[in-house]
Amino acid sequence: MELNKYSKQVTQDDSQPAAQAMLHAIGLTEEDFKKPLVGIASTGYEGNPCNMHLNDLAKLAKQGTLETDVIGLIFNTIGVSDGISMGTPGMRYSLPSRDIIADSMETVVQGMSYDGLITVVGCDKNMPGAVMAMLRVNRPSILIYGGTIDSGCHEGKKLDIVSAFEAWGSKVAGTMEESEFKSIVKKACPGAGACGGMYTANTMASAIEALGLSLPYNASNPAKSTQKTEESIAAGRAMHYLLKHDIKPLDIVTKKSLENAIRLVTVLGGSTNAVLHFLAIARAANVKFTLEDFQRISDTTPFLADLKPSGKYLMEDVHAVGGIPAVLKYLLAEGLLHGDCLTVTGKTLAENLAEVPGLKPGQDVIMPIESPIKATGHLRMLYGNLASEGAVAKITGKEGLTFTGKAKVFEGEYAANDGIRDGLVEKGDVVVIRYEGPKGGPGMPEMLKPTAAIIGAGLGKDVALITDGRFSGGTHGFVVGHISPEAQEGGTIALVKDGDIITIDAKKNSIHVEITEEDLALRKAVWKQPDLKVSRGVLYKYAKTVSSASKGCVTDEF
Repeated sequence: MELNKYSKQVTQDDSQPAAQAMLHAIGLTEEDFKKPLVGIASTGYEGNPCNMHLNDLAKLAKQGTLETDVIGLIFNTIGVSDGISMGTPGMRYSLPSRDIIADSMETVVQGMSYDGLITVVGCDKNMPGAVMAMLRVNRPSILIYGGTIDSGCHEGKKLDIVSAFEAWGSKVAGTMEESEFKSIVKKACPGAGACGGMYTANTMASAIEALGLSLPYNASNPAKSTQKTEESIAAGRAMHYLLKHDIKPLDIVTKKSLENAIRLVTVLGGSTNAVLHFLAIARAANVKFTLEDFQRISDTTPFLADLKPSGKYLMEDVHAVGGIPAVLKYLLAEGLLHGDCLTVTGKTLAENLAEVPGLKPGQDVIMPIESPIKATGHLRMLYGNLASEGAVAKITGKEGLTFTGKAKVFEGEYAANDGIRDGLVEKGDVVVIRYEGPKGGPGMPEMLKPTAAIIGAGLGKDVALITDGRFSGGTHGFVVGHISPEAQEGGTIALVKDGDIITIDAKKNSIHVEITEEDLALRKAVWKQPDLKVSRGVLYKYAKTVSSASKGCVTDEF
């Protein structure tokens, strides 16, 4: 098998002397020109714990490539920290960063004639962006996740990033002193690694491991562990095998492997963002995969993991009881996975799992199928007059399965935050946050702050919240996001008024506002589409090109 079938265009063609001169300048020799060139795309940057160590992991991956006569060449792309941008105008840039990451990785690999791609990723949007790029270029590729952060500790209680948000809610509610609040904030994130619960980063890493695009244990090896160091070198070494056997992402990502990924997301109680991202990943793979597929899988899959945000454990605890491979081994034995799917090891999922240890006896992080936390999945695709194209709810069962209440409408997240702080939200309300969709936001921001404030104020079991924006993977409570069509496009959510009765039913998978068709038509007749909130730059381009959330918020559908 020809390992350098793309790079030879610049390394072996005598009519490309300038290219070869430049490659000599970076230290490559005539002998190196015969070897494959692999791009190592790092989303490393100093600005957040999820990504602060990724450039070091990229160097380890490069070491692994060089050990097998593959030339790894590191390049960087962007990232946006969801935890830092949350609740600020910066969060509008988070989801668009996914497509910028995908575009930039694709651009470098194609533009530089690389034979393969290693992606080194950390925070939430890094992973789906990287996978989309891997699928688009369809050259031998592997993903390295930076790993989960260690837990913080306060008075004997484990802390994570959501602890800081919920502490703020408790302070606002008057149930926590300023000194304790400050102490929790200082202790919540002790070093490198992505947010520790089954939030979006750990959700996507786990799902991508199940998908087959990363090495076993990639998702659960902690950021600061020797296992993560060894795994990063091994991923670099693995590129030679992938190149030699021409194993490409489109050989790995199929309808069956996507089902494996979403099955694991459901078992783990993962983030609703997985829905948005896997719709986009499926599109990049040219696989038909819709909201109906998510619902079908959720209906036939139990929710087993007692993990934050709705449970008590963190990803470090999953690692301690056997890691993601042990969870997958259990699910395979129970007939919940397709074991014949190809992975980046060159083996099938079943072959990868054959020799790994199972879940540690006596552990209570992952419940047995016979006694699940919830018999069916937590992800609910809701339809009704409030969401004719669909909406996504994360219902673990702890919140109940239905909610009916009066609408309390806020024109955006900031107004909602102020309203919750000022006591405008009361028991029995359905908080409506609108004009935060992909176009209306723009950028469909995550809104952990209002949900955390509701939890912190002691209203978590008594208030529902719906939006055309997104929720953080750290969100819990009775929440519905991704409402489509969004308010900016004249969806019904734009027409709701204070006091309207809204019913959310996770048994019937419905979301409905009690307004007659005649009244809705009258309201629609007087509704006027507001101007976009931006008129130039990245967000303007995004608002002009982005698809509905029901299609994954892709920007290349014209």
